[in-house]
Amino acid sequence: MKEQIQKALEVLRSGGIILYPTDTVWGIGCDATDPEAVARVYSIKNRADSKSLVLLASDLDMICRYVREIPEMAVQLVEVNDKPMTIIYPDAVCGDRPDASGKVVKSNHVLAYNVVAEDGTVGIRIPMMDFCQQLVSRLGRPIVSTSANISGEPAPRSFSEISEQIKSAVDHTVDPALEKGSTGKSSSIIKVGLDYSIEIIRK
Repeated sequence: MKEQIQKALEVLRSGGIILYPTDTVWGIGCDATDPEAVARVYSIKNRADSKSLVLLASDLDMICRYVREIPEMAVQLVEVNDKPMTIIYPDAVCGDRPDASGKVVKSNHVLAYNVVAEDGTVGIRIPMMDFCQQLVSRLGRPIVSTSANISGEPAPRSFSEISEQIKSAVDHTVDPALEKGSTGKSSSIIKVGLDYSIEIIRK
């Protein structure tokens, strides 16, 4: 697994796109602070960039760096959670949209503008899988974790279900043998607010 993590890190750090198993389903990933890489992910999925993307973070400390204030309810959910769970946090710290010239400046200290929803929220999951945990921790910043399918098609529960169109579009594919740590099911999604509000988006 060490070699797989190292190769994936090299691709992510160079602005590339990886195809990798997560604790839920197979995902398409990139550095979540790199807007150009994120734009490629949307293109690969044929997905409108008006929709946000789920991210993976190693722990709450990492999330703190990219969300201005973590709701107490979110902390409690993370502490008691024992299944894959994506939390939608308010007020993400993100970079600017492209200027008149179309250029954007990448910064490791802010999320790419195109991973954040129009209302400023961002969905983040702390993965329950050793490979993903180590990958995100060593990168030192969140990575995109959107299902490895064309928008509108079923999410792939295993490597064999991923289309050739997706496989040929990425820069690197992680060893399928590592998928044994995946559940094959999408995570629950819960939206939390600073006012202690909570909304279950997906069970």
